[in-house]
Amino acid sequence: MIKTLEPQQTKSTFCSYSNPSPRVQVVRITNVENWYFERVVFPKQTLVFDAPRAAHLEIHSSEIATAIQVDCIPCRRLAVKAA
Repeated sequence: MIKTLEPQQTKSTFCSYSNPSPRVQVVRITNVENWYFERVVFPKQTLVFDAPRAAHLEIHSSEIATAIQVDCIPCRRLAVKAA
């Protein structure tokens, strides 16, 4: 069975996240049903992406052989402001 996004999930926000740490981070959005997003963000790298308005970006920091969730940011706080 193919599931689609609900109407409230289709409205997206253009977001930007920068990795300020000296470690590689894995960022994920997992709180939106039927939608999944995961990327690797290197130190000092900036990631731009579209996400549903209800999404939360989980930040996982890499350590030797482990990954620890260090933050969870509502994507509306990462929204890029139009100039």
